[in-house]
Amino acid sequence: MSPHVLVLGGTTEARELAAELTARPGVRVTTSLAGRVARPGAVEGDVRTGGFGGADGLARWLREHRVDVLVDATHPFASGITANAARAATAAGVPAVVLRRPGWQAGPGDRWHEAGSLSEAAALLPGLGRRVFLTTGRLGLAAFAHLSGPHFLVRSVEAPGPPLPPDTEVLLARGPFTLDDERALLLRHRIDVLVTKDSGGAATAAKLTAARDLALPVVVVRRPPLPDGVSAVADVPSALALLDLAGD
Repeated sequence: MSPHVLVLGGTTEARELAAELTARPGVRVTTSLAGRVARPGAVEGDVRTGGFGGADGLARWLREHRVDVLVDATHPFASGITANAARAATAAGVPAVVLRRPGWQAGPGDRWHEAGSLSEAAALLPGLGRRVFLTTGRLGLAAFAHLSGPHFLVRSVEAPGPPLPPDTEVLLARGPFTLDDERALLLRHRIDVLVTKDSGGAATAAKLTAARDLALPVVVVRRPPLPDGVSAVADVPSALALLDLAGD
């Protein structure tokens, strides 16, 4: 019987992994998308959209669809999904792999301020600047809604919903972004502080270099830790190598 791989997707790495696996003869791939983005990128193989109903629902789906390997390639901040996936894989007796791109690292000249949450990031802003480039995505903006002093430029793929800070300008855009474009954006909007999650990857990293070039402070929200007993591979080739090993 052909091996069945379930990929919890939504990231560039998930799409790359699905493409690599579907190109292999005899491998069946299903990618699950949460459905939070109206127009996700094209994905090779079978695609399902929507939640499973928690860890128990996912474990049931793994059994019913005879999944041989589960790959969690969700966003590094999708901690709830990752926790449910780990519990479901254990309950269903299915091997699991977590695919997480490496986080960003501060370099010479960076003025980073680390925060453990969006709320901690919001608490840092009054002492750092009044024109804020907020690139934490459209979810979780409520953490900044009480700040009436700063002007916020919020960039997201889709329009955010309320509550938002009183003085908010929304910029709809999807990466990757070039260094020249990011530097020009910061200058055009007179940004004096950047707020971002440590998503990692190259698609949106140019803003960090632009902020360094302009000597701007950057508030970086740290990633949530992986569940106990769960480890991650850093890229698609490593995930493929581990999947091949698991199938021997």
